[in-house]
Amino acid sequence: MNKIQGNINGIRKSILSRLDALYEYTIPPDQPATIELINLLAAFTSEINREVMVYINRKGQIIQIAVGDAVTVSLPVLPGKRSLNRLSGIRCLHTHPDGNSELSAVDISALQEMRFDLMAAIGAGETPDDTKITLGVIAGISDEDTYRFEMAGPFQVENFVQLNFPALIRQIEETLLRQTTFSNLEKPERALLVGLERSQAWNIRDSLQELEQLAETAGASVVGKTWQKRERPDTTFFVGRGKIQELSLLRQQQNANMIIFDDELIPSQQRNIEQALGVKIIDRTALILDIFAQRARSHEGKLQVELAQLKYSLPRLSGQGLVLSRLGGGIGTRGPGETKLEVDRRRIRSRISFLEGEINSIRAKRNLHRAKRQEARVPTMALVGYTNAGKSTLLNKLTQSEVLAEDKLFATLDPTTRKFTLNNGKEALLTDTVGFIQKLPHQLVAAFRATLEEISYADILLHVVDASSPLLQEQSDAVLQVIAELELSNKPLITVFNKIDQIDDPEQINDLLLQKDSVAISAKENTGLDQLLQEIEKLLDSQTVDTELLIPYNDTGIISQLYDCAVVHNVDYQAEAIHVKVSLTPELVKRYSIYITGEK
Repeated sequence: MNKIQGNINGIRKSILSRLDALYEYTIPPDQPATIELINLLAAFTSEINREVMVYINRKGQIIQIAVGDAVTVSLPVLPGKRSLNRLSGIRCLHTHPDGNSELSAVDISALQEMRFDLMAAIGAGETPDDTKITLGVIAGISDEDTYRFEMAGPFQVENFVQLNFPALIRQIEETLLRQTTFSNLEKPERALLVGLERSQAWNIRDSLQELEQLAETAGASVVGKTWQKRERPDTTFFVGRGKIQELSLLRQQQNANMIIFDDELIPSQQRNIEQALGVKIIDRTALILDIFAQRARSHEGKLQVELAQLKYSLPRLSGQGLVLSRLGGGIGTRGPGETKLEVDRRRIRSRISFLEGEINSIRAKRNLHRAKRQEARVPTMALVGYTNAGKSTLLNKLTQSEVLAEDKLFATLDPTTRKFTLNNGKEALLTDTVGFIQKLPHQLVAAFRATLEEISYADILLHVVDASSPLLQEQSDAVLQVIAELELSNKPLITVFNKIDQIDDPEQINDLLLQKDSVAISAKENTGLDQLLQEIEKLLDSQTVDTELLIPYNDTGIISQLYDCAVVHNVDYQAEAIHVKVSLTPELVKRYSIYITGEK
C-alpha cells in the first residue's frame, strides 16, 4: 500500500485499502478531475465523516492522499522545488463532509502559500446530484507583493470537470511572468529583532546577537534590531505603546514581514502585538522550537519536539473550538518531519497525552539499556555545554566516530553514546547530549527530560565550554543553571575549555585553568586530549575506594548485592568467612562498613 497520510485512526483497513487504490487512477490532462473521482471522494467522506484530500500532478497522476477530521485536513508538504515564476504543478482537491463547498480562510491561505494550480472544495451531498464544487486560483500579485486569488462556483460536478484546465494554467502563469515583483515573494523571511534591556547577566546587544544567530539558523534574514530599556515587560504589548508605534514605522522602512522578540511572550501579548502591527510575531521560545523541529531526525527527537510545540501552542489558541492552523510556511509553523497540525484544544490535549505515553515508553527502554551498561561496570561520561561549544567534535575525536558536527546552533539533538578507551586501557562510555542556551524554553527541558536523564546517570559530567567566546562566563552560567534545574549540581564535573586554538594569549589559557578540575583542549586540533583522559581517570579513581571485606557465611546475600552496585575484584571462600576485594564508592563504604577488615 502507498502511504495514506493524516488522521487514519479508527478507519477500517478495508476503507484504507480502497483509498489506497485511488493512487491507480489517472485523470485526463485536459480535465481538473473526473466525475468518478469526485464521486468516490464524496462517498469516502460520507462514509467516514472526515475530510479527504488528494494531490494531482499535471500528468493526471494522484501523488498524495490524506485524511483529516470533520473540520479540516492537514496538507502534506509539496514534493520537489517550485520555480519562482510558475505554479507548483499540483492541484489540490479536498472534501467538506457538511456539504458546504465554500473555500475556508485556511483553504485560501494554503492556495497562496503552496501556489497550487487549483484548490477545489467538494461539498459532499447526500446524493451525487447534491455534491457541489467551489474552486480557487491564484490571479496575480497585489501591490503588497502577496498573491491575489479568485474563487468561482459552486459548480455542479458535470460543469466542473468540463473546465479547460490547461488554458487556465497557461493564463495564470503568463500573468505571473509579466509581474516583475514576483521574485520578492521568494526572499527569506525578513525579521526585526526586539528585546528589553534589563539588569541581567546578559548584555542586551550580546543577547540580540545570539538571537540573530538563532534567526539565521532558522532561515530568516535579519534586517534590524531594536530594544527598550525597562525593568518589567508591559503587560499588554511587552514593550511600551510608543515602542510599538516605532516598530510599525521601522517595519515599513525595512520591509520586514516578521518580528522576533528576545523573550517568551504570553499569549495575550502576542495577539495584541500582531493586531497592532499586522505581521507575524515570533518569540524566542517559538524560534528555538522551530530550529529543533528542523533538526529532529530520530523518532524520539521528533516526539519530544512535537510535545514541546504542542505545550507551547495550547495556551495560544483563542476562541471556542478554534483550529490551530499549521498550513502556513516559515519560522514558527514547522512541525516534526514537516507535519502540519490542524487540531483544536481537545485534540491537542489528547495528542499531548499520547506523546507523553510514547516518551515514557522510550524512557523505559532507555532504562533497560542503561541497566545493562551498569551491569557491565563501564564508567559513563556525559558531555554537557552551551550549543556550538564543540561537544560533538570532542565525541568524534575521543571515540573515533563520525557523529554530525557542524558550526551551527543545535546541530545535535539526539543523544549519542559511544565507547572509548582511557589511557590505562579501561573502557568507558561517552554520551553527547543536546546543547543548552540562555533562556532555554521550559517546554524543551520538560520534553527532553528522558534524554537529559542520561546526564543524571553519568559518573562524570564533562562541561564543554567555548574558551574563545567573549561570552564564556555567561554561557557557562547558563549551562550550570540548567544542571541545577535538573538537580545535578553535586555530580562530579570536569570543565573542558575547548577551542584554545583560537586563543592567542597563553596567559588567558592559564587563567582559565585556575578553575578546579579543568583542562584546556582543542578538539578540532587534537590538542590536550591526553590531559583530559588523565583528568577523567583521576576523578574516577577518587570516586571509589579499594576495600577488603570479610562477610560471614550467614550473610552470603551481600555478595550478590556487591555485584550489583560495586566492582568486585576477587572473592575468596575461607574457612570462617568470605574474603572480598572490592572497589566501593564513599556511600557504599558507609553501607558495608561493618564488613570492612579491621572495622569490627
